[in-house]
Amino acid sequence: MNEETKSGWRKKQIQERISMNEEDYQAVRKVLLDTLEQLNNTRNDTLEEVAKEFEKMPFGDTAASFAVFVRGMKK
Repeated sequence: MNEETKSGWRKKQIQERISMNEEDYQAVRKVLLDTLEQLNNTRNDTLEEVAKEFEKMPFGDTAASFAVFVRGMKK
């Protein structure tokens, strides 16, 4: 058995071991999407806090511009 055949056989063996059914795949996908949504919510909340702090700064339009810029970073 040459190296190419050996590696192809091993790759197939690994893929068979890690393959999952559609139900498991959908469950994992949902967890990942929910986690991503939570991370985006946390990110957006943090950016809003930063924008509010910029608004408190005594630099007038400059501070307001920074706040708008930071809010524009939300997803």
